[in-house]
Amino acid sequence: MDPLEVVDVFGTAWADHDLDAALALIADDCVFDATGPAPDGMRCVGRDAIRAAWRAIFEDTLSRFEVEETLAAGDRVVQRWRYSWDGGHVRGVDLFRIRDGKVAEKLSYVKG
Repeated sequence: MDPLEVVDVFGTAWADHDLDAALALIADDCVFDATGPAPDGMRCVGRDAIRAAWRAIFEDTLSRFEVEETLAAGDRVVQRWRYSWDGGHVRGVDLFRIRDGKVAEKLSYVKG
């Protein structure tokens, strides 16, 4: 899959609340920079650390992830999104780096 396809399938896993499918699409040494805590967020490296960081998000089946725009340039993909849950929402941007058909980096930033 090309980088845009990888991110599209990855986004589908998020929308479906399928943590195992999302984790299957990340590299073993994937880096995830979370949006919080302020000011710099939390860095998670590797599948186990990322699973722990994402578990609560995926378990909230009332929440919804919606893609607003996706742009690709080589191995990089930029995606604007809206994440909604019972009582609120945030809008943000993810900066992805794709390596060998897997997400190698997911750096997340949120408005506000």
